[in-house]
Amino acid sequence: MFLLLSGMATGLSWIFYFKASQVGKASLVAPIDKSSLVLVVLFSVIFLGEALSWKIVLGNLLVVIGTLVLIL
Repeated sequence: MFLLLSGMATGLSWIFYFKASQVGKASLVAPIDKSSLVLVVLFSVIFLGEALSWKIVLGNLLVVIGTLVLIL
């Protein structure tokens, strides 16, 4: 069941990504898509109880800074 739900979520994600690329500027859509890594880490800490290390925090901070640089 989880594999099926994961496949559906992935498919919908790609559909929405391509639709956003058609409607908006690729230079804005791609950085926002790549920043989803930050949400994955946040959700893993909240829901799965994953521990944060300084390397994970620093890496996510660099992702956020890179996203902002690309957007601006």
